[in-house]
Amino acid sequence: MTHNLKKTFAMLLLAIFGSAILYNCEPEPDSLGEQLFNKDAAKGEEVSYPIIGYNITNNDTVRSDASRLITGLSGTGAALSTGVLGSFTESQFGMQKASYVTQLRMPTDNFDFNGPNPKIDSVVLVVRPPANTMENTYYITDSIKAPGAYDKNDFMVGTETVPVSIEKKSYPVRKYGKIGGASKSMTINVHEVTTFLDANNEAFQRSNASVGTGELLGSGVFDGNVSTVTVTKKSDNANLFTGNLGFRIKLSNTDFFKTHILDKKGKPELQDASNFTRYFKGIRLSVEGTDKYLFQFSPDDMELIMYYKYDKTENSTTTRPQTTLNFNLGNLNAHIGQYEYNRGGYPVESALSNSKPSGDPRLFVQGMGGPSIGVKIPDQTIIDLKKLFTDNKIGIVGAKIRMYADPLTFTNAHSVDADRKFTLVPLIYKEGSTTIDYSKLSFTSDVTAGLNMYIYGKKKDQEPEYYDFVVTKTLKNIVEGGANVSAADMVNNPLLINMGTFVKNAQGAAVGAKFTTRAIDANRAIFTGSDASSKYGIKLMVTYATKKIN
Repeated sequence: MTHNLKKTFAMLLLAIFGSAILYNCEPEPDSLGEQLFNKDAAKGEEVSYPIIGYNITNNDTVRSDASRLITGLSGTGAALSTGVLGSFTESQFGMQKASYVTQLRMPTDNFDFNGPNPKIDSVVLVVRPPANTMENTYYITDSIKAPGAYDKNDFMVGTETVPVSIEKKSYPVRKYGKIGGASKSMTINVHEVTTFLDANNEAFQRSNASVGTGELLGSGVFDGNVSTVTVTKKSDNANLFTGNLGFRIKLSNTDFFKTHILDKKGKPELQDASNFTRYFKGIRLSVEGTDKYLFQFSPDDMELIMYYKYDKTENSTTTRPQTTLNFNLGNLNAHIGQYEYNRGGYPVESALSNSKPSGDPRLFVQGMGGPSIGVKIPDQTIIDLKKLFTDNKIGIVGAKIRMYADPLTFTNAHSVDADRKFTLVPLIYKEGSTTIDYSKLSFTSDVTAGLNMYIYGKKKDQEPEYYDFVVTKTLKNIVEGGANVSAADMVNNPLLINMGTFVKNAQGAAVGAKFTTRAIDANRAIFTGSDASSKYGIKLMVTYATKKIN
């Protein structure tokens, strides 16, 4: 046994450094207590203790401004942002709808439209999927749907029509909700925003921000796919147009852009960004209906393009060339993810309204402002472990909080992702209240020490899946203390479990405990909680070693 454990520890030392790593196997004790097993000096034992798990309501709101729509950092330190659109209703959590609000800016101050007499041909909004493929973001699969190429003999190029070949390739986006069938298509509406979006005002930093809307600028039917389009001239194979991966919505209300943009040429409204964002305050994207699916997109890669013609005179000859005005929708602008919920009559509503500090039988957790899970090791358990440490000279080798998926209600049928991701941090409340202070969250001692944060597994096919949240270092600090352990780390504080992952830089390091993907994570889960009648109730599993006395 001793030889096998030493071999296991050696292998784990190679595997566990770096946080938020998943393993599809039954975990062994980690290396923190490895020395206790050297030279047959100790015997190991695993003991299970009941633990308190309870539901926490976040009032269906989350900080969802530009600083929280970040899913990672590039090699240059630039933020990689993600937004969510869509709607979905299911039997446990009820209805969830996601809209998106953004400012926009002119490409330059005092834009002159290249020449006199500009006239709009069309206005197009392009919504693009997330461009990066980091571990904690969604990306487009390689599966091509409905590719096609066709000829068109009257494609307009400048003032003439030419024969062209058009090739279109479509790719499915990742979805959460009703994946296909009659639910695959949804209408996306684009409205004018009538409220100034002050990014420094806390009211415009949260998902329940109140934002007024005005005219409908246009709509498009999204079929769950994004496409690339290439137009090639037949006569010489010259490339006339390349539309990068995205979903294009033609905005039919060109009169709005005439009166609000073209007619303001040379006027104060277009003088600079400060004037413009108070004049044309932004756009809001929303979906019709309440029961389709949620999908992610890249806010900074969106494009709003106005195609127009103007008078151009050369050598006494006047022509009408077409050109474009590309509005800036990037990270200089205020962004808000807006989320709406209807919990009425659904199990989650009852669970949240009847949550008890002594523990709840079922635990609900959901991203995008949905509920969290609180976990507390009973004080008596800490007292018992401290007594073992003092009297029996035990050393904690491994500790994990095991949560089983509720076998009656927990499925992953709504998501195209194979697994869910979570964060585990100490639970900190705002002073004098029961509201979580998300601005002051910190890593657990285990994450700081470089241990894996949680482990996904399944013991038998007939048993529900489970997650083991590693708390070895956290528990050792509380029970064993030590000269190098701070007083704060010796306190048995509750822990907080949320959907999402820690935002990471290009090197894979987490940038801070308060920066997570919770604001855009569409997943949800239900676990068996503090239920003494169930063998799948939440529990603390501790492996400790006792030195032999010769």
